[in-house]
Amino acid sequence: MSSLEIAHYKEVVGHYVTGVVVITASTPQGLAGFTCQTFGSLSLEPILVSFAARSTGHSWSKVRDAEVIGVNILSSEQEAVARVFATTGVDKFSGVGWSAGPSGAPLLDGAIAHLEGRMLHRMPEGDHDIVVAAIDYVSAHPGAPLVYYRGGFAELV
Repeated sequence: MSSLEIAHYKEVVGHYVTGVVVITASTPQGLAGFTCQTFGSLSLEPILVSFAARSTGHSWSKVRDAEVIGVNILSSEQEAVARVFATTGVDKFSGVGWSAGPSGAPLLDGAIAHLEGRMLHRMPEGDHDIVVAAIDYVSAHPGAPLVYYRGGFAELV
């Protein structure tokens, strides 16, 4: 990474506040999902979102080939959910309520918003895959968002 030190880069970029989402899918291996803070709206016509997943991520390796994905925008009360879905080697759905979206993606209970759609493009860049997904279902619910800032979870005040 050129002359920049990764730790310093992460410290500086950490000044940018991000929302926290969990990307979910029903796969041939069962339910899968991972916490993601690199997510955003990409286009309105057509409706597209983008997110980035660590290329070597265990859960991403399951979700990567799913037909349908769910995007769960977490509430300020879901830090524990964010932490579980960021952990490798655990049953991430144990004790976490969810229901199937219209196209079958698992949508997590308690999230302040849900999106569901199909992945259109996956592009490797650096140590991540950048994904573009076409969205065909959205819903919003009351609550405040969980955010990530300077290396930790926070609430908007």
